[in-house]
Amino acid sequence: MLSSVPTAGIDVGKDFLDLGFHPAAKPLRCDNTPAGIRDLIAAVTSRGVQRVALEAIGPYAYPVTAALSAAGLPVGLVDPRRIRAFRTAEGVIAKTDRLDAALIARFAQRMPEHLHPAPEPDQIALKALSTRRRQLTELIALEKTRLKQALDPLVADSHRAVIDSLEAACAEVETALDRRIAAAPDLARKRTILTSIPGIGRRIATLLITDMPELGAIDRKAAASLAGMAPHPTQSGRHPGRHAIAGGRPCLRTAFYMAGMVAARACPAFTAPYKAMREAGKPAKVAIVATGRRLVVLANALVRDDKTFAESDVAN
Repeated sequence: MLSSVPTAGIDVGKDFLDLGFHPAAKPLRCDNTPAGIRDLIAAVTSRGVQRVALEAIGPYAYPVTAALSAAGLPVGLVDPRRIRAFRTAEGVIAKTDRLDAALIARFAQRMPEHLHPAPEPDQIALKALSTRRRQLTELIALEKTRLKQALDPLVADSHRAVIDSLEAACAEVETALDRRIAAAPDLARKRTILTSIPGIGRRIATLLITDMPELGAIDRKAAASLAGMAPHPTQSGRHPGRHAIAGGRPCLRTAFYMAGMVAARACPAFTAPYKAMREAGKPAKVAIVATGRRLVVLANALVRDDKTFAESDVAN
């Protein structure tokens, strides 16, 4: 039974790893170092834990998740927003690292369906490169804006030098991304499938590979929700309410919105539904979001079926 599954929750910090258990047991704090991680794995193993969970946070958690996976322990990640909501549902006000670890353990025991597998080391490296590329792109945009506002020639030259340096660094990261994807046959095939879809170019395809590894392994509703393109209703009483997209991963929502704009203009399979929505009085943004959602569903189906766009029913 679910209640009999021993679980552990880890609250990850830069310096410490707090370990909580359910059913309740004495909590443990370990250093977030290789030696501390070994102590944590020994404690988890000695207690017969069958499920380990932690919040899906940044690089401080990568070493411990990799070590747990290598030790053969099932590791699940949970959205921090769900943990906050779970704390509210329990009526818990106090918040410490130790209490958070126990809270994560209880969540993992009661709601295992909301745990996601920890990423593999190769996936972590790809995502880190993708994140760095996005950071550099944002910095380049900021510097270009500052360049337009620069009045002094020396200041303008400084901005140009920084832009050149950032663009060179961004090109280096993109080359590394392309090389790693090309070296993995399954990822290279996925990129071929994604770039065959109207509106999805090489850059967006790379983003989907690095930031949406679930693509092709989930259903259409989950894919749209994960990409932030699923409409969620807000209605109460006699108020008719409205539907609006929310949640998901921001970088994916932006990517599919831009892809939707291109597909609505360039591909008849998407232009016709877009025009029908506009003629029905729908705002342009709503029609573009709907197109982006169609792209999410299509990309998920094509990756799942290992087909390119030309081989799909949509193209024919």
